[in-house]
Amino acid sequence: MSNHQAEFTEFFQASWEPCLRAVVAVVGSPALAEDQVAEAFTKAWMSWRTVSRHPAPRAWVVRTALNAGASWWRRRSRELPLADHDVAAAGDVAAPGDLGSGLDATLVTAIWRLPRRQREVIALRIFLDLDTDTIARHMRIEAGTVRMHLSRGVAALRHELTRNETTEAS
Repeated sequence: MSNHQAEFTEFFQASWEPCLRAVVAVVGSPALAEDQVAEAFTKAWMSWRTVSRHPAPRAWVVRTALNAGASWWRRRSRELPLADHDVAAAGDVAAPGDLGSGLDATLVTAIWRLPRRQREVIALRIFLDLDTDTIARHMRIEAGTVRMHLSRGVAALRHELTRNETTEAS
C-alpha cells in the first residue's frame, strides 16, 4: 500500500463516523446520509492530494456530502413520478430509534427541527468540533453569521430539550 493510500485509509477510518453523524443530523435520514457520505469519500479519494491539504478535510467531506444531497433533490424535483412508484416511503426519514451511530434520538430530532443553516452549523460544531472561523470559511459565510446561527440553534435546542424534559417529568 502506498503512503498516499495509507494516509487516506487512516483518514477514512477516523472520519467516517463523525462525518456520518454530522450529515445524519442535517438530512434526517441515516440511509440517505450514508449514501451521501460514501459519495463524498469517493470524491475525497479521487482528489486526495488536494483534500489532504484542506484546512478541515472532514468539513470538506461533510460539505461535499450535503452538496451531493442537494444535487439529488434538484434532479428529483425535475422528474415526474410514475404512478405511486416514486412517492417517498414513510420510512425514508428515520424514526428516532433507528439512528444508529451512537446518536441521541432526542437531540437529533430537535436538530432536525432547526432551519437548515442552523442544522449545518450545529453539525459542524458539535460533530466535527470545528471552530467558528473554520466553519465560516468552509460555508463561505461571515464568522458573525456562524455565531448567529450557532447561538440561535443552541437556544432553540436548549428550549426544545428543556420542554421535552418537562413533558417527560409530568
